[in-house]
This record gives sequence, structure tokens and C-alpha cells, in this order.
Amino acid sequence: MADTVVPGPASLGYEEARDELIQVVNRLEQGGATLEESLQLWERGEALAARCEEWLLGARQRLEAARKNVGEPAGGDA
Repeated sequence: MADTVVPGPASLGYEEARDELIQVVNRLEQGGATLEESLQLWERGEALAARCEEWLLGARQRLEAARKNVGEPAGGDA
């Protein structure tokens, strides 16, 4: 039996990580998983949430940088 390779959260884009996180939360809310499965889902969910936070922080930093550059001369002409 071959194991399915699950990509690490660091390789996922925001939407991919968010969508998988939603699936993890739904699975945990449904119950029925063993304790070991629940712990693995929880750990995966934590990693996915951290990845989403990284993407959102990066987007916020890019927006702030863009806002700072608004109104500045493009060529540095005075």
C-alpha cells in the first residue's frame, strides 16, 4: 500500500492552505476520528493556519510599502 504524499504547508499558496484548513476543521467537527487521527488533523490545521497567516502578513507588508510609495516621484526628480 503506497502512502499519499501530502505537500508541506510551506509549499502551498494562500488559497490552497485555506481550502485545506477548512477541510481539516470540517473533519474535526464531524468527529468519528480516532484520537491519533484527530491529533494529526489538529497539527496539520495549526501548520496550515500559520501558513495562511504568513501569506496575509506578507500581503499586508506589500500594501503598506505600496502606500508609502504613492505620491513619490517615479524617477526621483525634484
